[in-house]
Amino acid sequence: MKRNIKLILAYEGTRYLGWQKTAMGPSIEEELEKVLKQILRHPVNLQAASRTDAGVHAEGQVVNFFTEAEVSLERLQKSLNGLLPKDISVLKMEEAEEAFHPTLGSRGKEYHYAVCLGSTQLPFYRNFSWHFSYPVNVEEMKKAALHLKGRHDFSAFTNESQENNVREIFDIVIESEENRLKIRVSGNNFLYKMVRNIVGTLLYVGCGKLSEKDVPAILKSKDRTLAGVTAPAVGLVLKEVFYDQ
Repeated sequence: MKRNIKLILAYEGTRYLGWQKTAMGPSIEEELEKVLKQILRHPVNLQAASRTDAGVHAEGQVVNFFTEAEVSLERLQKSLNGLLPKDISVLKMEEAEEAFHPTLGSRGKEYHYAVCLGSTQLPFYRNFSWHFSYPVNVEEMKKAALHLKGRHDFSAFTNESQENNVREIFDIVIESEENRLKIRVSGNNFLYKMVRNIVGTLLYVGCGKLSEKDVPAILKSKDRTLAGVTAPAVGLVLKEVFYDQ
């Protein structure tokens, strides 16, 4: 009997070229696929909720595959975590309905982006946050974020425009503590590098390179060159994928 297995995956993306398999170097998909094939004794076709880019991390990546193997999920999870590289972990496994698809069934995602402010960054943050050494006005960033909430054409915030660039941002929350920022962005779907371009634009507002009043005009322009820099992948984490059930 064919089983649809859903798993929640966490990984440090530092040494990988993203989720998707590529001939250019290591990927999360390739590592997981290789170990599953070793355990189950048959090839698997993996589907993921988000094709995270090179260097991007995840705490809540959702993946599925089909198998007819009768192995218990508890044993399978334990075997996977024993054989996978130490920068990839399976947090949870369960049997899903046959029709479940991690991408098509998703109603939204939440990403977190970490920023280190100040002249010096602690070395153990270097793979997990953007060191942005300019002084920033967090209140101006919060005002700018309000303009991005809701349903808009985000052509000015993607590095790879497509036919339909309309997306909905549910919320943007900016939390500050000492010399660190966490920017939480949730929405129904995201364009290529959209979150990183939003973060870069908010930081440009924060340091005065842009005004929060510029943001509506940037959205309306659909011109990528008017928005802020693309924030580096290092600070981005796929936190959670949302489903109706």
